[in-house]
Amino acid sequence: MKLLVTGGTGFVMSVLGRHWLDADPAARLVVLDAAPLDAAAVRYFAPVATRLSVVVADVTRPETWRDALGAADVTHIVHGATVTPLSRGTVLEAKREPEAENPGRIIDVNIMGTVAVLDWARTLPRLKRFIYVSSGAVYKHHGPDRPGEPLPEDGYVMPRRLYGISKLASELITERYGDLFGLSTASVRPSSVYGTMDRVTASRNFRHVPNRLAHLALDGTGRVRVNTVDAVGDYLHAEDAAAGIVALLHAPPLRYSAYNLAAGATASIADLVGWVAEKVPGFHAELTAPGQADILQDASLSGGMWGAYDISRIHAETGWSPRPVRDALHAYMDWIAAERRSGH
Repeated sequence: MKLLVTGGTGFVMSVLGRHWLDADPAARLVVLDAAPLDAAAVRYFAPVATRLSVVVADVTRPETWRDALGAADVTHIVHGATVTPLSRGTVLEAKREPEAENPGRIIDVNIMGTVAVLDWARTLPRLKRFIYVSSGAVYKHHGPDRPGEPLPEDGYVMPRRLYGISKLASELITERYGDLFGLSTASVRPSSVYGTMDRVTASRNFRHVPNRLAHLALDGTGRVRVNTVDAVGDYLHAEDAAAGIVALLHAPPLRYSAYNLAAGATASIADLVGWVAEKVPGFHAELTAPGQADILQDASLSGGMWGAYDISRIHAETGWSPRPVRDALHAYMDWIAAERRSGH
């Protein structure tokens, strides 16, 4: 089997590619990305490099990559190439509006890049499934109607920012291409993903709270300055996200067009700091004014895209379940520590 992953030199998609290759010694992977493998990705893929090929090209220009991808034997596609213009975390970052810097490029890559890949995918003779990587950014800031329930895939969808708008548009386009051309398609909506290979890249420079806390603790700072410890998120480790996507790639005919991909429960900053302190004793949160905070969060954002996502749909279809957030966070810290011991 041969998987094409667009955006596969970055964060979550690189973890997906490695998971695919580790799971089957006969599997192959081709990556399409605007950026080549950086030093971290070269090290990460080294054990499986003989089954990996990388095509460096702009996803919106199919004439630069069609012939290089080896269309005849591609059996699965995960389209994850995207521009992620997020800016949250500190007061300084919150003042910046990255969507205003190049809105046309966001729409071009996130929507027309999807169209380009789908147009190519419908010509593939052996294609079994096409998965589009969407985002929880398609949801509203509030919901469900009964507080405390996890957010389902149906309803509560109303993005207000270009990123979420472009993701929802691509979900619908993917579904329509499936209907028109007999493709087996689905979209996944990840919650807040962190973990292995989480680093700054050309298309993504945002770090979720677990990433920031893990690095601060392992840096020996002893504390994190926050404006609140009550803010929450549904945080998913990248390796669990990869396992969920692969489960959908291999599943029998899918019943739905969209699947939440999440931990399925919220964790507060207080929870995360406590779990980090189990690995680095003495690490603690210190309340401070927003202007001095290392992590700036809004505790009122606890529903909709910010709350817990319902993952019963993907579990019922594939049997997939993520690790508890505490266990996944500890595994991430172990990975960071191992990388540092190796000099990276």
